[in-house]
Formats: sequence, C-alpha cells, structure tokens
Amino acid sequence: MGELGPHNAGVRGEVPRIAAQPPNPISHHPTPIAHPKSRPNTPVPPQTIVVKERLIIFTRYPRPGTAKTRLIPALGAKGAATLQRQMTEHTLAQVKNLSSAISVEIWFADNDRSAQKQMQDWLGAEWSYQPQCEGDLGDRLITAFQTAFATGMERAIIIGTDCPGLTADRITQAFQALHNHDLVLGDATDGGYYLIGLPRSIPKLFKGITWGTSEVRQQTVAIATQLKLTVAHLPPLSDIDYPEDLPIWQAVLDAQRPPISVIVPTLNEAKALAQWSNQAIAPGELIVVDGGSEDDTIALAKELGATVITSEPGRANQMNQGAAIAQSDILLFLHADTCLPDQFLELVQQTLAQPQVVAGAFELAIEGKLPGLRWVEWGVNWRSRYLQMPYGDQAIFLTAETFRQLGGFAQLPIMEDFELIKRLQKLGKIAIVPAPIITSGRRWQKLGVIKTTLINQLAIAAYYLGISPERISRLYRRR
Repeated sequence: MGELGPHNAGVRGEVPRIAAQPPNPISHHPTPIAHPKSRPNTPVPPQTIVVKERLIIFTRYPRPGTAKTRLIPALGAKGAATLQRQMTEHTLAQVKNLSSAISVEIWFADNDRSAQKQMQDWLGAEWSYQPQCEGDLGDRLITAFQTAFATGMERAIIIGTDCPGLTADRITQAFQALHNHDLVLGDATDGGYYLIGLPRSIPKLFKGITWGTSEVRQQTVAIATQLKLTVAHLPPLSDIDYPEDLPIWQAVLDAQRPPISVIVPTLNEAKALAQWSNQAIAPGELIVVDGGSEDDTIALAKELGATVITSEPGRANQMNQGAAIAQSDILLFLHADTCLPDQFLELVQQTLAQPQVVAGAFELAIEGKLPGLRWVEWGVNWRSRYLQMPYGDQAIFLTAETFRQLGGFAQLPIMEDFELIKRLQKLGKIAIVPAPIITSGRRWQKLGVIKTTLINQLAIAAYYLGISPERISRLYRRR
C-alpha cells in the first residue's frame, strides 16, 4: 500500500472466506416515520449515528521530488507527483461510498507547518487531517492505530493510496471481518499488504519488520501466528510502486475515461443553460469554459455537473482550453444554446467509425416559426452534406488525436470553425449525422432571417477575399 510498504510474497496459509456485502449507508438526515398513535406534528428525534469504526488513509502531498520517488526515472518528478495526486483522489472517490458510520482520517507524511493547509486546499475541508509521526512505517502504523482506539474506536483499518483496485465494498468487507478476526490483511502482489485492520492496538505486529521488502506480509503473518491471532486475508491486489506497475494505472484510466467530452464555450449564457437537463450529455464529460460571465452561467454549469474552467474570452481560445483538459478520445464542441439529439453518443461513434471520416457534425434545426427559417435549415444542411462545410452551431466532433494533430482551433476572433473545417477537409471526409441538433433562433429573431443570413454570407465572402478576421469580427459585431 504505497505508504504502507511492499505487499505480497510468501505463504498465505489457509485463507478464511469473507462474504462481501455492500455497505449499509446510514442517512445523516433520515426521513421521520410517524407512529400510528403520534400526533401529526409530534417531532421525531433524528437518528443518532454511533461511530465505532475508523478508516485511516496514509498519503502525502504531491510535491515533485518527494512523491512516488520510485517512479521518477519513468515519469519525471512532476509526472510522479501528478500520479500521486491522481491516485489519492481516486482512493478518496472510493472512500466516499462508505457508510457514514465509518469515520475517515487522512494522515499525511509531512510535518511542515504549511502541510495541513496544503492538504486541505487540495482535498477540501470535508476530511479530517493528521500528520504522520516520525520514525519508520511501523512506528507510524502503531501511532495511527493507538490514536484511533484511544478515541473510542472498536475497529480500525489503514490503507494507502497506490492500490487502484481497492473499492468501498472491499473496505466494508474488511470491517466485517474484524468482528470475528484479530487481524485483516489485504494481500498485495508484491509481498506486502494494501490494507491492514485491527480490533485493538497490537504494537508487536509492527516490530522487526523489514519494511520496503517483499517479506513484509510474510513476517507480519509469522508474528500474528506467534501471538495466536486469527487472521483474515482479502483477495490480492496490485500496488503501483515501480515503472513496470504503470500499466495497472493506465487500465484504470481507460476504464474511467468518458466516452466523449462535450466542450461548451460560454459568456453570459445563464438563460441558455437554465434549459439544460443534467442528463443532457450523459454519460459523457461536460466541460464548460467561461470567458468572464457576469450572470449565473458558472453556477448553473456546476449544478449540471460540469467541469468549469475560466479563460480569456474568445470562442477559439475557450474551446482550445477545454480540449486541453478533456479526458475522452472524442471531442464535441457545442454552443450553449444548442441541444443534442437523443442517442447522440452512438451517432457520433458510428460516424467516426466510418472509413476515411475524420470529423462530423449534425444536421441543423432552428427553434422558432419565423418565416424563412425552414429555408435556412435546408440551405445549411445542403451545404453541410454536399460541400462538407458544417459550421460551429452544428456541433463539430472529431477525435482528440486529430484535434491535436491540427493544433486545435486557430486563435481567430471569428471564423474559427470555418477555418478548422477547411483544414479537416485536407485530411479526409467530414460526415453529417442524419439527425438534427436544435439551436436557438435568437440570432434570427433579433435581426430577421434575411439580414442574419446576408451578414453570415458577407463574412464568409470577406474571409475568402483575404480581409483579416479581426476586421471581419469588428464589422460582424456592429450588426
């Protein structure tokens, strides 16, 4: 378990079977149930949660040069620190699924005065933090267990953060085993353990151990045998300690990677986002890049579960910033006033799987009943399909690899979508999905169908005539 040392090798002996059961969450705010003889307004006292179990997580602040040092030769100091950060956050995401009757403490390996604030700034104020004591790993384990039992705990478990296969269910299984065992070990494949649990303090378990070797678990079991302790073993898992372990983490990332990243540039789009459902892009990743909104855009985006970042205004810049943090292999760029069709993910995946297709977009449907809008839709869809020239309001999508190959959107104040499509045409086919997205008709409602269409066509003509995008943008904004 990373900060708990190597974990697997040696004789396991007889392995007691422990029936894995799902956690039994206890609500912090239980719904009162009225007794038949109670008056309607009789208050029901809230349920009291008795905390007798503690989970202690050993980790450290992801400072380059001190975090995951065995991986620095493969990843560099910054890369190793990034891995430490990612694995800690992954572990805490699992821990959040535990019953609220289990208290959780984060013990960090740094006695610097600023360390606790750094940890809190990183992971948030919802966790309880404690600095690990001086000494070897055995000393730190002894202190952590003694502290837990001194505060009234009846069962305590310590884990590290470098075993990505450790889940809330397995931690719950370990706590259950402590009801009828003196020791629970999560066997790691390198000879150590990724989890250790006790129902009372047993300092002798941690004396005379050659920490940092493949003998850790075998030596621990031998001491337990001498002390006549009953031992339960959890199924083996692998730690990430050395470069050869990195494929394990990559497999975790691949399994967690969203199937698509939907990137939405915004600037004062609260009215548009208020119409969104929090299932609008599920199961994809929603990234909102805000260019300085003064309304409730950011708050609404967060309510939708979006990853929200801010940047300098400018649609090209904002979309590039969003693409830079996107986790998926597929990117889709969406305007805030535009709704994707049902099953859009399957349509995107099917389209990009077609031979020679490098990008795609959707047919366009415009919200509203203004005279002429249906003609605009027809013209846009004809142009898109037969000239392979969709624009940004049609939700352009492509693979992240292709986007990086092109260098992203050109840093233009206008026509960034047009320019990207022209470069994509040189790489292959741009396919149009035979399903419409629905975009707001606000542009056409503001200026009228004819004037809006004329302005758009003049902007395109000016671009072809070599007029600078900056000048086109100034003229376009005056409309």
